[in-house]
Amino acid sequence: MRLRKRADFRNVYDHGDRRSSASFTVFRLRRDDTGGPRIGFTTPRAIGKAVIRNRIRRRMREAVRLELPPLTAPFDLVFHPRRSILEVDFLKLRSEVNRVFQTCNGS
Repeated sequence: MRLRKRADFRNVYDHGDRRSSASFTVFRLRRDDTGGPRIGFTTPRAIGKAVIRNRIRRRMREAVRLELPPLTAPFDLVFHPRRSILEVDFLKLRSEVNRVFQTCNGS
């Protein structure tokens, strides 16, 4: 359920579309197979040092894990957080992730 290969990330960036929210940008690409979603996370060095980036990744993974069950569409999603994600309340972060997943199920 996770994107791990550089080629998979590159494919999503090159051929997918982009959705933005206050806390992150998500790149998404619909796949042709019948599998479930695959999720990837990127955290650029510009956001901060390793401790900060790891904290951001942990928060994003947990928000996605809690909101993922309703998503059944075969999408590849790459979450690219913004620096403001550290100040966002976790419930608001979950609602933003949920909103992205609803648009994926709807299209």
